[in-house]
Amino acid sequence: MAELTTIARPYAKAAFLFAQENNALDQWEQMLGLAAAVANDATMRAYLDQPELDDAVKAQAFAQVCGEDLNEGVRNFIAQLADNKRLALLPTILQLFHELLAEQKRMTDVELVSAFDLDDAAVEKLVAALKKRLGQDVNVSTSVDQGLIGGVIIRAGDTVIDGSVRGRLNRLAEQLNS
Repeated sequence: MAELTTIARPYAKAAFLFAQENNALDQWEQMLGLAAAVANDATMRAYLDQPELDDAVKAQAFAQVCGEDLNEGVRNFIAQLADNKRLALLPTILQLFHELLAEQKRMTDVELVSAFDLDDAAVEKLVAALKKRLGQDVNVSTSVDQGLIGGVIIRAGDTVIDGSVRGRLNRLAEQLNS
């Protein structure tokens, strides 16, 4: 995974800089999302994995599947990826592009995992605390994991805050075993 990220990073940065110069960051993110979904499709992957196909044919087929939803810039980007045999990197490129966009907008994606559904007031309180701690706006997604027993796990990029009962019990068990 780390190797894919290393290979995809220059492509994501190039796409980001091009989109930024053309004031089209949100549109590029949307178009890259479509391209990444097409690249993830099993039928498309099988087609693109055919060694006898020319890179230009692969790029053209890819663009045809996406239809009119891609502008000329993204079509050229996909052609460049095809020439370098990197079409499979599109999902990783999208992820890195999204991270660059979030960084530019000073926005962090945060995942709240709790043992039960959180009410709006609790989510707002957590969002306010996270904004203060992270120093930027947060885009929150919530999910439920009943195995946590209670509490919440917060994931924001590389930061994980485990305030769950299960996490606390695991830490206590580790201390007792040491």
